[in-house]
Amino acid sequence: MNERNQEFKKLLIKKAFDFAKKVVSLADQLPKKTSVQIIINQLLRSATSIGANIIEAQAASSKRDFVNFLNHALKSANESKFWLLLLEEPSQEKLEEIKGLLNDAAELGKILGSTISTLKGLRKL
Repeated sequence: MNERNQEFKKLLIKKAFDFAKKVVSLADQLPKKTSVQIIINQLLRSATSIGANIIEAQAASSKRDFVNFLNHALKSANESKFWLLLLEEPSQEKLEEIKGLLNDAAELGKILGSTISTLKGLRKL
């Protein structure tokens, strides 16, 4: 594996880890209303799943397996955007933070989507 790929992997893992940490921080600051907590629980699952699936991809036994884990990470990034959008209304005081997280999730999704497309274009899976 070349040095450029290693740096890319480290950067992607760091972005996913930082995103998850920001979501955890946001979750701890939001109201304890039942509806908000249900959304937060879903968001925490999807946001932390992104990085976990990227890490799992690193240990994949085949290229197909690698792409499959990245697909799961992409789905989790998209799901995170949904839950963040649902939080905008009941969490107006954290709107800027939520918008920043939406941008982070979108960026992760674009990186993952592009990576998956590149990998699938290199070889039919």
